[in-house]
Amino acid sequence: MHGTADLRELTEPAEMLRVDGLTVRQPATGRTLLSGVSFAAGAGESVAVVGESGSGKSLTVRALLGLLPAGLSAEGEVRLAGQRVDGDPRALRRLRGGTVSLLMQDPFTLLNPLRKVGRQIADGLPRGADRRVEVPRLLAEVGLDGEPAGRYPFQLSGGQRQRAGLAAALAAAPRVLLADEPTTALDATTQRDVLALVRRIQRERGMTFLLITHDLRVAFSMCERVVVMYAGRVVETGRAEELRVEQRHPYTRALLAAEPPADRRLAAVPSVPGTVPAHDAVAGRCAFAERCAYALPRCHTTEPALLPLPSTATRSSACLRAAELPAAPPPPPGVVPPAPDAVPRASVLDVRDLRKTYPGAARPALAGVGLTVAPGEIVAVVGESGSGKTTLARCVTGLERPDAGTILLAGADCSDYARLPREAVRQARRTAQMIFQDPYATLNPARTVGATLKEALIADGRPPDVAALLELVGLDPAMAGLRPAQLSGGERQRVAVARAVAGEPRLLVCDEPVSALDVSVQAQILTLLAGLRERLSMGMLFITHDLAVVRQLADRLYVLRAGECVESGPVARVLDDPAHPYTRELLASVPDGSSGWPG
Repeated sequence: MHGTADLRELTEPAEMLRVDGLTVRQPATGRTLLSGVSFAAGAGESVAVVGESGSGKSLTVRALLGLLPAGLSAEGEVRLAGQRVDGDPRALRRLRGGTVSLLMQDPFTLLNPLRKVGRQIADGLPRGADRRVEVPRLLAEVGLDGEPAGRYPFQLSGGQRQRAGLAAALAAAPRVLLADEPTTALDATTQRDVLALVRRIQRERGMTFLLITHDLRVAFSMCERVVVMYAGRVVETGRAEELRVEQRHPYTRALLAAEPPADRRLAAVPSVPGTVPAHDAVAGRCAFAERCAYALPRCHTTEPALLPLPSTATRSSACLRAAELPAAPPPPPGVVPPAPDAVPRASVLDVRDLRKTYPGAARPALAGVGLTVAPGEIVAVVGESGSGKTTLARCVTGLERPDAGTILLAGADCSDYARLPREAVRQARRTAQMIFQDPYATLNPARTVGATLKEALIADGRPPDVAALLELVGLDPAMAGLRPAQLSGGERQRVAVARAVAGEPRLLVCDEPVSALDVSVQAQILTLLAGLRERLSMGMLFITHDLAVVRQLADRLYVLRAGECVESGPVARVLDDPAHPYTRELLASVPDGSSGWPG
């Protein structure tokens, strides 16, 4: 008699997921958002779908699950566990949970904030299952004890919420797990832990795993095959180990080059020029032609098909020049950061012995942190979630009141904004401005870009030259008439930067300003910030969990852990020769594209 695993091998089809010719249109406008998307995933196989924001990755997942927004229609064939489900909502509903399950990017979207976590996990259990047994078992499987079952999602950390969301997704024992950017908003160590957990569970359960991500290195490490999408089309596919060594579509090559390395500093962070075009505007030609360094005249008039490469049947590329592309250039060498000035400069920010404990917290958020930022210097603060990074940034900008310690902005004591005279507060706001992680949450959705920026300029007593401010951050002045919802993520973040620098502050506090952006847009924002530092001689306090970003941008680095600074110094010294075990742990958490990561 066969065991459960043997029965599954006998009964499951070789392909657990197949998508053929998936096309998504918006009939009201005639736009085509996805065009002929095709790929497959076998039983127990892991496949990554990668591409920039707007490439169609998440829309593909929504289409194959029958979760398209109103106003969109889908064509093509979708099979789950051998059963055709396109155009059959009832069949899809029967398969959701037990056959296929979805793990979303933001667990707050997945989990109901008004219901306790244990009840939400129990909702997905098969009929007749004992929740008192199964909920603790699922929590233990994802590395949590039973305590989160009795808590609400907002009472958990980001990593705990994502683990709880994974437990809910696994409750009905799905055979296919779809994960849409499941770790984008997590710090490096939590990302590594969650991805290692997902891979272990996937292998133990023999699940098919489809990972949606913009990070090629994560895709190479987590998956056996990779599907690269651009402008609603598949442009290259192949085994991960092959694509990691050789990319035969210029877009894949450019996307990988745009990911900043953590082991060396480049003279400039490469980026993919331009933006992803509107999907309906590229019919009849190569969608990537306008951004491609290898484009020929025929690329602008011929739409390439996805064809196998001559070297191997396991790879294919939708590039007219795939067979004749020159070898990918070697990685650019690192550059040595300039030595610090011999003559000390007066600090624009001087933090001394800063302490902060939130009511009811078991330990302090900040336990005697001190740092300095000189004019024109970029100082990075790194650490995992809960290390105190954001609390530090909020204290510096007056959004939180420290319990003790001193904060000097351009020599003025701004430790407690509530005790400062009104004019002193105004001066402090002119001195320091902040850029937040999510620009959509900080820009008024009802106001145009121009109105937002004009208000910032007038508040600082400057001429309301919105066009010049937009040009300063690399945006077309015509965007002044648009609202945030009409902009891409990168454009919204540029508007947030423009608002922050409108008064030419002496200190710019950046709280994870690129963590939610895809790698090509991230490179553009990093280049923008580096250029503004040079043009405006601003100091920057750069809060991040990404050591690769730190390597490219910062001059000095402070490492926080549980509210304490455990290591500090020039970036090259700290990252090349870390003295503290925690710093070494952070470095080990950086994705390297190898099959040995995340462990």
